[in-house]
Amino acid sequence: MCLMTLGCWAKWAFYARLIHVLVGYTVPMAETLKFIHSADLHLGAPFRGLRKVSGPWAERLMRAIPEAYERMIQAALDNRVDFVIIAGDSFDLSNPTYREYLCFLQGLERLREAGIPVYMITGNHDPLSGWRSVYGNLPDNVQVFPADAPGFLLYERDGEPKAVLAGRSWPHRSWPENVSVAEGITRDVALTSLRVRVPFCIGVLHTGLDIDPARAPVSPKQLEAAGMDYWALGHIHTPRQNSRRNPSICFSGCLQGRATKETGPHGVNLVTLTEGEPNKVTFIPTASVVYEKVKVDISGLSTVSQIVQETRQALFRVNATSQCDEMIERIVLTGATSLHHILQQPGVMEDLRLAINDAYNKFFCDVLEDRTKPLMSKKSLRKEGLLPATLLQVADEAKDAKDGDIEYLQQRFFEKGLYLPRACERKIDRLQDEAEALVLDLLEGGKL
Repeated sequence: MCLMTLGCWAKWAFYARLIHVLVGYTVPMAETLKFIHSADLHLGAPFRGLRKVSGPWAERLMRAIPEAYERMIQAALDNRVDFVIIAGDSFDLSNPTYREYLCFLQGLERLREAGIPVYMITGNHDPLSGWRSVYGNLPDNVQVFPADAPGFLLYERDGEPKAVLAGRSWPHRSWPENVSVAEGITRDVALTSLRVRVPFCIGVLHTGLDIDPARAPVSPKQLEAAGMDYWALGHIHTPRQNSRRNPSICFSGCLQGRATKETGPHGVNLVTLTEGEPNKVTFIPTASVVYEKVKVDISGLSTVSQIVQETRQALFRVNATSQCDEMIERIVLTGATSLHHILQQPGVMEDLRLAINDAYNKFFCDVLEDRTKPLMSKKSLRKEGLLPATLLQVADEAKDAKDGDIEYLQQRFFEKGLYLPRACERKIDRLQDEAEALVLDLLEGGKL
């Protein structure tokens, strides 16, 4: 065999071997984990702060929390999650009724039938010393973190360890003094404790973080330094994330608002963790009824019936972003209007509230408040020749002397080594108008 033939054969053999290796090689897929982060269900909670709830709406609210819980369970089933985390306060009291316990149990059983594990802690409303011992054991798919020390639980998929979950339940309604809720919960401690290597580590706590210093506070920096991929937190009833790009310290909020101050959407987090990629957190609304506070400017209206129509349109605009069909709202009427004196008459505001409620049966106005002002005519005030006329005259003189005001401001800026921005010069007229309106408002309200 000549050298040229031998060389060609060697090159062919090399490429054939390379092709064989490449064809048989598969790039390992990045590990992914998907779970529901839920907290603050508060089964059995009363609905506080509602002054004028009708009979039908009172009954409706009694069903709202169990319905929100059912939606959380259905979200876990629909999204085929690996597991569900419940971060405390499943019950509003440490001694729930049997009906409330049965509702909670039935949801867990549905997850068990689907092969979905549940990892949960207790909170300040349902401490571990209370409710669990009342009616019996939980299904075998549910694991509860201990309260006397941090607990570490292993999640396996198809026999392979995929995640370690670390957390601690509340032992009593008050967190022990001089004990940090996150003490001993780090990635290194969790992996060492279970003697495993896993792609993901998740922390579970019921804490006020740095928002509520009365409920087991902990610094976000401490959680960030713990090396966890995600912190599933409970106690704060509003959804919160430490980062939009890569959320890792999150409150899912409560599943259903319980009082008029708990406005806006409520639900759970669908969390997807992927190795080497930012965390993905998708909010899933679960509330059956939302609370909203709505301001309606009626300054351009001339009849009471127009108020009903304008309010109805404002409610629909607010509801479009609330992610829920049914809504309980507190409405504040604002603006300077010729209807102000009519709204002051006895019974008018209550009749108006009832008319607003009759306009659409999916919305319920609990409280209607009048913060309107009488429509004042500057021309009439000037003719009266009293204090308001004097104030308006002073305001007119100030507007006429605008150039002098600008020169004064320029001088003061120059003395500080600065230049007066032209944007300030352009705002002089608007600021003078606002000052004039403020003085007249104070005068009308008897504060001058």
